Amino acid sequence: MPRFAANLTMLFNEVPFLDRFEQAAAAGFDAVEFLFPYAFDAGDIRQRLQQHRLQLVLHNLPAGDWDAGERGIGCHPDRAAEFRDGVGRAITYAKALGVGQLNCLAGKAPPGVADAVLRKTFVDNLKYAAAELGKADLRLLIEPINSYDIPGFYLTRTAQALAILDEVGADNAFVQYDIYHAQRMEGELAATLQKHLARIGHVQLADNPGRNEPGSGEINYDFLFAHLDRIGYGGWVGCEYKPGAGTVAGLGWLRRARG
Repeated sequence: MPRFAANLTMLFNEVPFLDRFEQAAAAGFDAVEFLFPYAFDAGDIRQRLQQHRLQLVLHNLPAGDWDAGERGIGCHPDRAAEFRDGVGRAITYAKALGVGQLNCLAGKAPPGVADAVLRKTFVDNLKYAAAELGKADLRLLIEPINSYDIPGFYLTRTAQALAILDEVGADNAFVQYDIYHAQRMEGELAATLQKHLARIGHVQLADNPGRNEPGSGEINYDFLFAHLDRIGYGGWVGCEYKPGAGTVAGLGWLRRARG
Protein backbone atom coordinates (compact mmCIF):
# COMPACT_ATOMS: atom_id res chain seq x y z
CA MET A 1 0.00 0.00 0.00
CA PRO A 2 1.36 3.47 -0.80
CA ARG A 3 2.27 5.90 1.95
CA PHE A 4 -0.11 8.84 2.10
CA ALA A 5 0.69 12.43 3.09
CA ALA A 6 -2.06 14.90 4.00
CA ASN A 7 -1.96 18.09 1.97
CA LEU A 8 -2.62 20.69 4.66
CA THR A 9 -3.43 23.43 2.19
CA MET A 10 -6.57 21.54 1.19
CA LEU A 11 -7.28 19.08 4.01
CA PHE A 12 -8.41 20.00 7.52
CA ASN A 13 -8.97 23.57 6.35
CA GLU A 14 -11.82 23.86 8.82
CA VAL A 15 -9.14 24.91 11.34
CA PRO A 16 -6.24 27.42 11.25
CA PHE A 17 -3.16 26.19 9.38
CA LEU A 18 -0.93 25.50 12.37
CA ASP A 19 -3.70 23.44 13.98
CA ARG A 20 -3.98 21.16 10.95
CA PHE A 21 -0.88 19.20 11.93
CA GLU A 22 -2.64 17.84 15.01
CA GLN A 23 -5.71 17.01 12.92
CA ALA A 24 -3.62 15.12 10.37
CA ALA A 25 -1.88 13.06 13.03
CA ALA A 26 -5.19 12.27 14.72
CA ALA A 27 -6.54 11.03 11.39
CA GLY A 28 -3.67 8.59 11.08
CA PHE A 29 -1.32 10.38 8.70
CA ASP A 30 2.42 10.03 9.25
CA ALA A 31 3.37 12.78 6.82
CA VAL A 32 2.12 16.09 5.46
CA GLU A 33 2.72 18.46 2.57
CA PHE A 34 1.47 21.94 1.74
CA LEU A 35 1.86 24.63 -0.88
CA PHE A 36 3.86 27.27 0.98
CA PRO A 37 5.36 27.77 4.45
CA TYR A 38 6.45 31.37 3.96
CA ALA A 39 3.64 33.11 5.86
CA PHE A 40 4.74 31.33 9.04
CA ASP A 41 7.86 31.13 11.13
CA ALA A 42 9.81 28.00 10.29
CA GLY A 43 10.27 27.30 13.99
CA ASP A 44 6.51 27.25 14.58
CA ILE A 45 6.00 24.75 11.77
CA ARG A 46 8.92 22.61 12.94
CA GLN A 47 7.47 22.52 16.45
CA ARG A 48 4.15 21.19 15.12
CA LEU A 49 5.90 18.57 13.03
CA GLN A 50 7.93 17.35 15.99
CA GLN A 51 5.05 17.51 18.45
CA HIS A 52 2.83 15.34 16.28
CA ARG A 53 5.61 13.11 14.89
CA LEU A 54 4.95 14.08 11.30
CA GLN A 55 7.31 14.13 8.36
CA LEU A 56 7.11 17.00 5.88
CA VAL A 57 7.51 15.56 2.38
CA LEU A 58 6.96 18.55 0.10
CA HIS A 59 6.42 22.26 -0.27
CA ASN A 60 6.74 24.64 -3.22
CA LEU A 61 9.19 27.33 -4.17
CA PRO A 62 7.72 30.84 -3.84
CA ALA A 63 5.24 31.31 -6.68
CA GLY A 64 4.62 35.03 -7.03
CA ASP A 65 1.48 36.74 -5.77
CA TRP A 66 -0.79 33.75 -5.17
CA ASP A 67 -3.69 35.82 -3.81
CA ALA A 68 -3.65 37.90 -7.00
CA GLY A 69 -3.93 34.77 -9.14
CA GLU A 70 -0.30 34.11 -9.98
CA ARG A 71 0.58 30.41 -10.08
CA GLY A 72 4.34 30.47 -10.32
CA ILE A 73 6.98 32.58 -12.06
CA GLY A 74 9.32 29.93 -13.42
CA CYS A 75 8.62 30.79 -17.07
CA HIS A 76 8.46 34.57 -16.64
CA PRO A 77 11.46 36.17 -18.37
CA ASP A 78 11.21 39.46 -16.47
CA ARG A 79 11.31 37.85 -13.01
CA ALA A 80 14.47 35.76 -12.98
CA ALA A 81 15.97 37.71 -10.07
CA GLU A 82 12.81 37.21 -8.01
CA PHE A 83 12.86 33.51 -8.88
CA ARG A 84 16.45 33.13 -7.72
CA ASP A 85 15.74 34.95 -4.47
CA GLY A 86 12.83 32.56 -3.93
CA VAL A 87 15.08 29.54 -4.41
CA GLY A 88 17.29 30.72 -1.59
CA ARG A 89 14.33 31.39 0.67
CA ALA A 90 12.86 27.96 -0.06
CA ILE A 91 16.12 26.20 0.74
CA THR A 92 16.31 27.99 4.08
CA TYR A 93 12.83 26.75 4.99
CA ALA A 94 13.49 23.26 3.63
CA LYS A 95 16.58 22.81 5.78
CA ALA A 96 14.75 24.09 8.85
CA LEU A 97 11.78 21.79 8.27
CA GLY A 98 13.60 18.65 7.16
CA VAL A 99 11.89 18.37 3.80
CA GLY A 100 13.85 16.67 1.02
CA GLN A 101 12.20 18.01 -2.13
CA LEU A 102 10.73 21.25 -3.43
CA ASN A 103 8.27 21.78 -6.27
CA CYS A 104 8.69 24.56 -8.84
CA LEU A 105 5.48 25.86 -10.41
CA ALA A 106 6.08 27.00 -13.98
CA GLY A 107 3.36 29.64 -13.86
CA LYS A 108 0.96 31.00 -16.44
CA ALA A 109 2.52 32.03 -19.72
CA PRO A 110 2.75 35.83 -19.86
CA PRO A 111 0.82 37.19 -22.87
CA GLY A 112 2.81 38.11 -25.93
CA VAL A 113 5.93 36.16 -25.03
CA ALA A 114 7.16 33.64 -27.60
CA ASP A 115 7.16 29.98 -26.60
CA ALA A 116 10.89 29.72 -27.25
CA VAL A 117 11.51 32.51 -24.72
CA LEU A 118 9.22 30.90 -22.16
CA ARG A 119 10.98 27.57 -22.52
CA LYS A 120 14.48 29.04 -22.31
CA THR A 121 13.49 31.05 -19.24
CA PHE A 122 12.01 28.01 -17.52
CA VAL A 123 14.96 25.79 -18.38
CA ASP A 124 17.50 28.39 -17.23
CA ASN A 125 15.61 28.89 -13.96
CA LEU A 126 15.40 25.14 -13.40
CA LYS A 127 19.13 24.73 -14.05
CA TYR A 128 19.83 27.36 -11.41
CA ALA A 129 17.33 25.87 -8.94
CA ALA A 130 18.58 22.31 -9.42
CA ALA A 131 22.18 23.39 -8.85
CA GLU A 132 21.34 25.32 -5.68
CA LEU A 133 19.09 22.56 -4.34
CA GLY A 134 21.78 20.02 -5.14
CA LYS A 135 24.25 21.86 -2.91
CA ALA A 136 21.72 21.43 -0.10
CA ASP A 137 21.05 17.74 -0.94
CA LEU A 138 17.50 18.53 -2.08
CA ARG A 139 15.49 17.31 -5.06
CA LEU A 140 13.69 19.62 -7.47
CA LEU A 141 10.27 18.76 -8.87
CA ILE A 142 8.19 20.23 -11.69
CA GLU A 143 4.46 19.62 -11.98
CA PRO A 144 2.26 19.53 -15.08
CA ILE A 145 -1.11 21.14 -14.25
CA ASN A 146 -4.26 20.87 -16.32
CA SER A 147 -5.27 23.85 -18.44
CA TYR A 148 -8.94 23.62 -17.44
CA ASP A 149 -8.32 24.53 -13.79
CA ILE A 150 -5.54 27.00 -14.58
CA PRO A 151 -5.94 28.34 -18.14
CA GLY A 152 -2.64 29.43 -19.61
CA PHE A 153 -0.45 27.37 -17.30
CA TYR A 154 2.79 26.74 -19.15
CA LEU A 155 3.50 23.14 -18.15
CA THR A 156 0.54 20.85 -18.86
CA ARG A 157 1.71 17.37 -19.94
CA THR A 158 4.07 14.66 -18.76
CA ALA A 159 5.96 14.47 -22.07
CA GLN A 160 6.54 18.22 -21.99
CA ALA A 161 7.89 18.01 -18.45
CA LEU A 162 10.25 15.15 -19.34
CA ALA A 163 11.56 16.99 -22.40
CA ILE A 164 12.27 20.06 -20.28
CA LEU A 165 14.05 17.96 -17.66
CA ASP A 166 16.13 16.40 -20.42
CA GLU A 167 17.24 19.90 -21.38
CA VAL A 168 17.93 20.85 -17.76
CA GLY A 169 20.11 17.76 -17.38
CA ALA A 170 20.14 17.63 -13.58
CA ASP A 171 20.18 14.31 -11.76
CA ASN A 172 18.21 15.76 -8.83
CA ALA A 173 15.27 17.01 -10.95
CA PHE A 174 12.08 14.95 -11.30
CA VAL A 175 8.44 15.09 -12.30
CA GLN A 176 5.74 15.62 -9.71
CA TYR A 177 2.95 13.45 -11.14
CA ASP A 178 -0.48 14.62 -10.04
CA ILE A 179 -2.99 11.93 -11.00
CA TYR A 180 -5.89 14.38 -11.15
CA HIS A 181 -4.15 16.80 -13.49
CA ALA A 182 -2.85 13.95 -15.64
CA GLN A 183 -6.31 12.41 -15.94
CA ARG A 184 -7.76 15.69 -17.18
CA MET A 185 -5.01 16.30 -19.74
CA GLU A 186 -3.91 12.90 -21.02
CA GLY A 187 -5.24 9.83 -19.19
CA GLU A 188 -3.07 6.69 -19.53
CA LEU A 189 -2.35 6.89 -15.81
CA ALA A 190 -1.09 3.39 -15.10
CA ALA A 191 1.03 3.13 -18.24
CA THR A 192 2.58 6.56 -17.72
CA LEU A 193 3.43 5.86 -14.08
CA GLN A 194 5.07 2.58 -15.01
CA LYS A 195 6.97 3.86 -18.04
CA HIS A 196 8.41 6.91 -16.29
CA LEU A 197 8.63 5.65 -12.71
CA ALA A 198 12.35 6.37 -12.43
CA ARG A 199 11.73 10.02 -13.30
CA ILE A 200 8.75 10.57 -11.00
CA GLY A 201 9.78 11.98 -7.65
CA HIS A 202 6.36 12.48 -6.09
CA VAL A 203 2.75 11.51 -6.73
CA GLN A 204 -0.41 13.40 -5.77
CA LEU A 205 -4.05 12.42 -5.98
CA ALA A 206 -7.61 13.66 -6.31
CA ASP A 207 -10.57 12.22 -8.18
CA ASN A 208 -12.22 13.61 -11.29
CA PRO A 209 -14.57 15.38 -11.84
CA GLY A 210 -14.59 17.78 -8.90
CA ARG A 211 -11.09 17.22 -7.49
CA ASN A 212 -12.63 15.51 -4.49
CA GLU A 213 -11.53 12.46 -2.50
CA PRO A 214 -10.72 9.10 -4.13
CA GLY A 215 -13.87 7.12 -4.86
CA SER A 216 -15.96 10.16 -5.68
CA GLY A 217 -15.38 10.08 -9.43
CA GLU A 218 -14.13 8.18 -12.45
CA ILE A 219 -10.60 7.20 -11.43
CA ASN A 220 -10.15 3.61 -10.23
CA TYR A 221 -8.00 4.29 -7.21
CA ASP A 222 -8.18 0.74 -5.85
CA PHE A 223 -6.43 -0.34 -9.04
CA LEU A 224 -3.94 2.53 -9.03
CA PHE A 225 -2.89 2.00 -5.42
CA ALA A 226 -2.21 -1.67 -6.13
CA HIS A 227 -0.46 -0.68 -9.35
CA LEU A 228 1.89 1.70 -7.52
CA ASP A 229 2.86 -1.21 -5.27
CA ARG A 230 3.33 -3.56 -8.22
CA ILE A 231 5.67 -1.21 -10.09
CA GLY A 232 7.67 -0.44 -6.96
CA TYR A 233 6.86 3.19 -6.27
CA GLY A 234 8.44 3.90 -2.91
CA GLY A 235 7.62 7.57 -2.43
CA TRP A 236 4.75 9.37 -0.78
CA VAL A 237 1.36 10.04 -2.31
CA GLY A 238 0.16 13.53 -1.45
CA CYS A 239 -3.58 13.83 -0.82
CA GLU A 240 -4.24 17.13 -2.57
CA TYR A 241 -8.00 17.09 -2.97
CA LYS A 242 -11.00 19.16 -1.95
CA PRO A 243 -13.01 17.25 0.69
CA GLY A 244 -16.56 16.83 -0.52
CA ALA A 245 -18.18 17.01 2.92
CA GLY A 246 -15.42 17.75 5.42
CA THR A 247 -12.02 16.13 5.67
CA VAL A 248 -12.67 13.57 8.41
CA ALA A 249 -16.02 12.52 7.01
CA GLY A 250 -14.39 11.86 3.65
CA LEU A 251 -11.52 9.65 4.86
CA GLY A 252 -13.33 6.37 4.26
CA TRP A 253 -11.19 5.86 1.16
CA LEU A 254 -8.05 5.92 3.31
CA ARG A 255 -9.38 3.34 5.75
CA ARG A 256 -10.33 1.08 2.85
CA ALA A 257 -6.92 1.50 1.21
CA ARG A 258 -5.22 0.47 4.44
CA GLY A 259 -7.47 -2.58 4.75
